[in-house]
Amino acid sequence: MALTALQTGGFVLGILGVAALIAATAMNNWSTEDRQGDVVTSVYTYKGLWRNCEVATSGFTECRPFYGLLGYSGSFQAVRALMIVGIVMGVISVLIGLFSLKCIKMGSMEDTARAKITLTSGIMLILAGICGIAGASLYANQIVASFMQSMYYPNNGGMGGMGGMGGMGGGGNLIPRYTFGPALFVAWIGGGLVIIGGILDCVAFKGLLPEKESYRNVQYKAPPRSEATIVHEDNSRRDQKYV
Repeated sequence: MALTALQTGGFVLGILGVAALIAATAMNNWSTEDRQGDVVTSVYTYKGLWRNCEVATSGFTECRPFYGLLGYSGSFQAVRALMIVGIVMGVISVLIGLFSLKCIKMGSMEDTARAKITLTSGIMLILAGICGIAGASLYANQIVASFMQSMYYPNNGGMGGMGGMGGMGGGGNLIPRYTFGPALFVAWIGGGLVIIGGILDCVAFKGLLPEKESYRNVQYKAPPRSEATIVHEDNSRRDQKYV
């Protein structure tokens, strides 16, 4: 019962975590404009991995996709790559974990094979979660760097550190500061769920292995006797008979 709960828990957490990573990657608000202490402006901006959006006071939102691949910084491309790799590995590991559940019968699959599949799924889930958390953390680090730059050096381009993360470059004090968006927290939570699910699968791996017998019946075989030993035993019996 405990083994089934571990497997099911890891599988469910893996699905929820991968779904959160997919949702975070598709969201447009990875970074949002910091409006603390500012008067209400006519334009409010936020940015994601694939689009740049502006919201007017009228409530109308306009999003512009990021065209091309070579016009952005290496850090921004690394964030995209990490999130995509995490999603792909997570989806594959969830599919693999589905076939390793004890409640699903796959022909005459032995417990040893089921245990190996569970371990593979768990390791891939952990790697997928690490990719998701690493991608969100890398993006967050760029936000912090650009936020501090725009705070202490307002005449050096404001969001210069994030210029490659959305193409909203510019100069002077007109460049707004950006802070963490909801997508970052969704990615962190999703990556954590995926890692926990992978750990549960790795723990379930030990329980799926067949128990080894502590004692084995060993048949004793007497060593072969030589011809001299046989003759000696016959002579001894003959002497005992006459005595």
